[in-house]
Amino acid sequence: MNVRIGFGFDVHAFGPGDGVWLGGVRVDYTRGVIAHSDGDVLLHALGDALLGAAGLGDLGELFPDSHQRYRSISSTVLLEDIRGRIADLGYTIGNVDLTLIGEAPRLAPHREIIRVSIAELLGIDRSQVSVKATTTEGLGFLGRGEGIGAQAAVLLIGP
Repeated sequence: MNVRIGFGFDVHAFGPGDGVWLGGVRVDYTRGVIAHSDGDVLLHALGDALLGAAGLGDLGELFPDSHQRYRSISSTVLLEDIRGRIADLGYTIGNVDLTLIGEAPRLAPHREIIRVSIAELLGIDRSQVSVKATTTEGLGFLGRGEGIGAQAAVLLIGP
């Protein structure tokens, strides 16, 4: 059995808007994010972790922000593409562990719907998806509420 681990990170600055995308779920908020795509930091970190574990590069390499084709694209579309690439290599997902980093919006009211969304996007059981949050205790740009970030770790099991 071939086991591979991947790690991903993403961050976006807050900007105009009235909500953010987290794990494929729109969360109402007093601001939006500045991004070429929909700016879903959880799915971007997850995508990079999956790509890294499979040795397939990173989001910027596969879906460059210099291409208009990806402007405002849903991160769920990108994740579905990544899922297909991983399956084509014979890998299955063991588990994913995601951490949202920022002062707001609060994750707790949305955690379970986000877990279900990610599990459905990846074709895995909800028990294989962990979604948690932390703040930076007021430190740095995330602590000052200037943006939002995410980290992801994944386990792939392959041929």
